[in-house]
Amino acid sequence: MQHAAKAYNFAGMHVASQRELEANLLLKAASRLQAVHDGRANNDVDLHNALQFNRRLWTVFLNSATDASNPLPTQTRQNIANLGIFVFKQTLSTLTDHNLDRLNSLIAINRELAAGLRGIG
Repeated sequence: MQHAAKAYNFAGMHVASQRELEANLLLKAASRLQAVHDGRANNDVDLHNALQFNRRLWTVFLNSATDASNPLPTQTRQNIANLGIFVFKQTLSTLTDHNLDRLNSLIAINRELAAGLRGIG
């Protein structure tokens, strides 16, 4: 019985740490995007790098959400996939027209998801 409790505790820590890692990465991406939006990082290279970091992160999320072995409910996986598609479209549009106001939605999505992963809000 004690062995099962230890295994459960270990699994719980792994899941919690995975969620915390994902939340931290989302917040890092949001911070980089915010810096570009606010003019603290104000050149095309910074914009490209911030969007590329965010896109790579969302590529991982999208790949995970569309993986048939993912244990999340189908509706949750579909919502993640839809958000991923939106993120990719916003990224492409921003790279094309350099409208930094488009970053607001990307920043908000990342922050909201991070809060959800941390159980806040």
